Order: sequence, then structure tokens, then C-alpha cells
Amino acid sequence: MIRLARMGARKQPFYRIVVIEKERARNGRPVEVVGTYNPRTTPTSIDFKRERVDYWVSKGAQMSERVGKLYAKPATAPAATAA
Repeated sequence: MIRLARMGARKQPFYRIVVIEKERARNGRPVEVVGTYNPRTTPTSIDFKRERVDYWVSKGAQMSERVGKLYAKPATAPAATAA
């Protein structure tokens, strides 16, 4: 399963996108960390290792509903610095 694992302090969440066995706890030991998601930034920052996600999906891993929505968003280019 590819799903979110919550990190961060109380009321200041950020998430790791992890490959984990479905029966394990939400923040249990993952097989692999394949990205991060921070909803607190403007705009929200999403970082995927897309080739690793594709690899795990090819091996039969299923994405959670939320990770599927995040993955479907187009990859954003890094913001250019104004000089």
C-alpha cells in the first residue's frame, strides 16, 4: 500500500508518502519512503519519487485515495527566483 504517514508537531503536520504493508499502523515501519507532502506551505509542496512509485505500483501496491489524488496532480517546476 502507498499511503501517507503523519509527521511533525501537534497542529503542524507534514506527511511522508510511504510504501507499507496494509496491516501495519499508520506510522509503522515503512518498506520505503517515496515522497513528502506539506499542506502548510503556499502552495502546498508535493515531492514524489515518481519512478519508485511506478515501480511499486507495477509490483501490485495500491495507492490510498488521497495519495492517488496527489499523484494525479502535474509535477510543478521549481519557482524561478526574481532578480
